[in-house]
Order: sequence, then C-alpha cells, then structure tokens
Amino acid sequence: MSLIAGTDDGVFRASTGTTEDAQRVLDAGRVMRVRRFDSIEGVFAASETGLYRSRDGGDSWTDLGVPREEVYSVVAGPDGERLYAGTHPAHLYVSSDDGESWRELGGFQELPSREEWYTPRHRNEAHVRSLGTHPDAPERVIAGVEVGGVHVSEDRGETWTERREGVHDDVHHVLVRGPETYVASTGSGLYRTADAGRSWSRLDGGLDHRYFREAITHEGRLYAAAARSSPGTWSGENGADAALFESENGDGFERAPYPGGPEEVILAWTVADGTVTAGTNGGRVVRRSEDGWREAGTLPASIRSLAPA
Repeated sequence: MSLIAGTDDGVFRASTGTTEDAQRVLDAGRVMRVRRFDSIEGVFAASETGLYRSRDGGDSWTDLGVPREEVYSVVAGPDGERLYAGTHPAHLYVSSDDGESWRELGGFQELPSREEWYTPRHRNEAHVRSLGTHPDAPERVIAGVEVGGVHVSEDRGETWTERREGVHDDVHHVLVRGPETYVASTGSGLYRTADAGRSWSRLDGGLDHRYFREAITHEGRLYAAAARSSPGTWSGENGADAALFESENGDGFERAPYPGGPEEVILAWTVADGTVTAGTNGGRVVRRSEDGWREAGTLPASIRSLAPA
C-alpha cells in the first residue's frame, strides 16, 4: 500500500515503508487535507487551488470545480450520496452528483455567531477546517471552523446548530469517534464531547502544551501531538517544543519521544498497513512500532495531511 501526503508543495505519493521513492503527483500548492472514504471511490485533496480527486491511487487527478478556490476540508456522507466541501472564506458546499456540480448550503451562513468568524492572521476571515460524518448517524454533519467553533447539522447540512460553547473557537480538527463522541484539536487545548457537542470537557488538563492540530484513534488508543504555542513561534529562540501524547481512551496521557521531536511538530495522522503513521512540519514521516516511534523517511515539504493511496 502506498501513502498519499498533502504538503505545502502539492501531493506526494510514497511507499509506506520508506519515502525514498516519493514523487509529487499533484502540483496544487498548499494542500490542507487528503482523505479517503468508505462510501465513495477515490482519494481527495483539498487545497488552496481547489478540490481534486484521483480514482487511480494518485496517478491522475481531476479538479472538481468547487465554487470557491480555497478548499480546506472534504467529507463524504456515509451513504455516498453527498460530498461536502468546506472553504476559505468559511462557506460550505454540497454535491449530490459525485462532484459534477455544487450547491452552497446557505443555512451554514445563518448561524448566530457567523459574523464573529474571523482572525487577522487569516485575512480577517475564517475557514471550514474540518468536516466529519459517522455511519451510525447518517444525517449528521460536523463542521469545525478556524476561527469559529464547532457546528452540527442533523439534516445533511441544510440547517445548523452551534455547538461551540465550552470548546475553544480556534478549531483545527474534529475527530469523529462515534455518532456523538468527538475530539476537537484547537489552538488552545484538546476537548472531548460525548453528546454531539452539547457539552465539552478538557482532555489536556494535566499537560503543559496547548496548541493541538489533529488527533487519531487506533485500536482504542488516542494519539495527539501539540506545540507550546502557535506556528509563529516555532522558529523562535525556544523553537516549537513539540510533544506527542498517547492515551487509552483519553483518560490520562503519556508523552512519547519521536524522531524529529521536539523541534518538529506532528501535524498529520493516518493508519497505513495497520500502523499509526504521522507526518511533521519538517517533512518527516514516522511510524508506531512495538518499541516506540521510528522514522520512515522524509518528504521535501511540510506534511499537513496523510492518507492511504
């Protein structure tokens, strides 16, 4: 099985055992997210130049023509009938014909806090950074906005409810662990909900790192990585001071050393060949083994997202 990496310089494909054979297969600028879905064919790349799809493992790609060019997130409905794309500025689009045409989900713009979604570092705008669904709640769509919080739809994206109270509004990723159980990685903490966002609790209370980008679970174990502060500080005197944490179901974390740390921050996760695999802002790929983390190779650009090819 090959690995697909979304980077600051397009999409790369490489062997999961090593990245020595890595090649850039899509020149799309900065790629925010690469994803595969059980309900729909292909691998998807959400990038600053559009949403692309490959049906052949990355050899060829098609621009799906989302109305706004900067696409930050993508998810397929559990039944495969709908494909959703989240953009910058923060708008949400849906396709019901396999990406042939798109319609804006206007209800997303009617959320009460919509006018508050902006930050100076993102051109005084926001983006839909994360989208999720779960097969046990097929009508539900979960959206994470940077900066704007978490929001949930119960009717396949047509109308929306805010679920941002109790969670930091700088949302980078929402890990959907069950129909109502999510883990939100934010710019100021790691949060969990067991009731579809109606209430949130902190998972990082005992940690001294607060800037989380993404989390993943595999075989009941939760993996998360963080830096002490936002990316603007990573090249400063103290560096990123990054850390990788592991936990059994989020109940207490253990810190684990990894190749590249603490200078390099883990930004991306996937499970490839049954093994948890991560990518860093230094372009390093690391994999979990029985005796800890080992390096699998490097790519020539910062890795933002990973998926099996």
